[in-house]
Amino acid sequence: MGPLGKTLRYLGLSGGPDSDRFPEPSSTRHESRRESEGAMIGARLSFRGEVSGEGDFHIAGKFEGDINVSGRVLVSEGAEVDANINAQAIVIGGTVRGNLSAATRVEILPTGVLTGSLKTGSFLAADGASVKGEVWVERSAARTGGERPS
Repeated sequence: MGPLGKTLRYLGLSGGPDSDRFPEPSSTRHESRRESEGAMIGARLSFRGEVSGEGDFHIAGKFEGDINVSGRVLVSEGAEVDANINAQAIVIGGTVRGNLSAATRVEILPTGVLTGSLKTGSFLAADGASVKGEVWVERSAARTGGERPS
């Protein structure tokens, strides 16, 4: 890990023991921790713009714009997001307005609110979650063996 990563970890902004503050999608809990680094917007911060790259992105504050990352996007309880999101997996505990696309999974926690459309391979909305919009769940060809049901 480079000096920037160590500094972010020291400040509680990336990885390390404090990363457990954010829920993980239930489908990835059994996997070992990835070595990818991520970024975070703290609870008292707001950001407007575009975020793209490799790794995870945690939002605890306010974000407006576009998100395109190779890892997970985690929206903490109390966070407000107005964005189009494209990621491997998305977990929502706050409020999200926008279009979502997740290669593997979208999970809406009991405190989560989603207004917009989503396209994913797997979808879970907990009791108490709010979803307004279109939901497309499409199985990937790899999971179904490439066969189409007749």
